[in-house]
Amino acid sequence: MKNRKGFTLIELMVVILIVGILAAVAIPIMRGRIDQAKWSEANSAAGSIRTAVRAYIAEKGPTYSYAGLVGTTLATAATRQALGFNANDLDGKYFNQADYSITAVTADPPSCAISVTSTKAGGPPGTGTLNATADWAVN
Repeated sequence: MKNRKGFTLIELMVVILIVGILAAVAIPIMRGRIDQAKWSEANSAAGSIRTAVRAYIAEKGPTYSYAGLVGTTLATAATRQALGFNANDLDGKYFNQADYSITAVTADPPSCAISVTSTKAGGPPGTGTLNATADWAVN
């Protein structure tokens, strides 16, 4: 009998089976990471908005009425101007400036809560929230 080199059909089938199992496990994990990466864009922009609101509160003082900021989106020109943003500063790949809404403002201590929901095609599902204590959560 000759000395043959190579893999048998059974060995090749076992390797294909193992690769298939690994792919079936890895794809859902990676899909979750993709949405998480998309939400990092919103988290970053919401942090910038929070910093701008805190600077606005420091400039106006704790006795100023901040009711005009609550419930507004960053698509509103007056809100953008008050916080120091230009027309397209908050537009990103997955979120528009209209996706960011200021849901609460407190003057003492100076802080705010921001809600984000993507309206762009390819954006992640759900709503992200940056609360007054700077905790980020996606629902």
